[in-house]
Amino acid sequence: MADDRTVPSTWLAGTLLWLAGNGLRLTILAVPPVIAMIRDELRLSATEVGLLSSIPPAMFALAALAGSLLVARLGVTIALVGGLLLVAGGSALRGFSPNFAMLLVTTIVMSAGVAIMQPIMPTTVRQWMPHRIGLGTALYTNGLLVGEILAVLLTAPLVLPLVGGDWRDSLIAWSVPIALIAALVLAFAPRAPHPRSESAAHPRKWLPDWHIGLVWRLGVLFLCVNAIYFSANAFLPIFLASRGRTDLIHDALLALNLGQLPASMLLLVVAQRLERRVWPYIASGIVSLISLGSIVLMTGPATIFWCALLGFSDASALILGLTLPPLLCRPEDVARTSAGMFTMSYGGAVLVAILSGAAWDMSGVPSLAFVPLAICAVALTGISMQMRRLGELR
Repeated sequence: MADDRTVPSTWLAGTLLWLAGNGLRLTILAVPPVIAMIRDELRLSATEVGLLSSIPPAMFALAALAGSLLVARLGVTIALVGGLLLVAGGSALRGFSPNFAMLLVTTIVMSAGVAIMQPIMPTTVRQWMPHRIGLGTALYTNGLLVGEILAVLLTAPLVLPLVGGDWRDSLIAWSVPIALIAALVLAFAPRAPHPRSESAAHPRKWLPDWHIGLVWRLGVLFLCVNAIYFSANAFLPIFLASRGRTDLIHDALLALNLGQLPASMLLLVVAQRLERRVWPYIASGIVSLISLGSIVLMTGPATIFWCALLGFSDASALILGLTLPPLLCRPEDVARTSAGMFTMSYGGAVLVAILSGAAWDMSGVPSLAFVPLAICAVALTGISMQMRRLGELR
């Protein structure tokens, strides 16, 4: 843990954490508002759309362990700034992609930056706000959700008109605030006076213990949550377009992501009362299932409501789920258990996205893309009940 002399004031630390949290999702969610434009220009199939949307969670899985290792070797500040710069650079390079293959490569670069940042954030909270860890975690999580909302909220009505309606330039534009956040972190983040002492503060064991069932159960729980969120954002625009309701795309995406914010604000107040409670996860699974079915069967003005409800229920499970590793693990095992959880959950989310696209392409029925998501909603309820039987939830 950093010396008190290296810890900034609470407001400065909280601001930097909130801004860094924005960097975890801002450039990723800049794609759904323009995915129909990308599909038309590059002539993508539904499977290719699913593949493109699966790149971020795939990198989250592949690079989660590497991110944890980088923190131990380079320290929090350098690793965090490096992750932010990769995000900014990769996002900007996407705008220069001449074809689908290059778009995939540049998306991999951008997503690698986010993947590096994810295991860095808990360590950053511990170093910058050692006496307010709960508040720090809530702040960067809120920043993550706001980043998702800003990209969806502003791309169509503000960013696209500013760049002449060009989807490529819109992706470049969203890289600018990430670069600015990196500069702020570099300028104002605390510096450990003795790098060796900082490295020694990290646990020596950084690989997950795959023999522990808790790692697998947390992985499945987060797989369900992440798969629903990422695939819903990927397929909702082209699903609505297939129904001839392109007029709903912006508002539906906005509702899906804006619906997460009330959950975040509410849980800032009541999260402590819900720690390790099983019923919020069961409720999230049931509400998500109902919302997904309604989106498919009730395409129209009501779609906006169901998208908002889906965002609310999924975000509730996500935020509460992030409290489980520190609640259920020994302090020295939190980081590596979290890394294993991220690896499993995001890797599984990739498969779900690809299966959703394949179900659409093979059947020719757009609504079948949502069947894997419905299965995840049911599985979320099932795994939470299993954790209750084992005493991990109550």
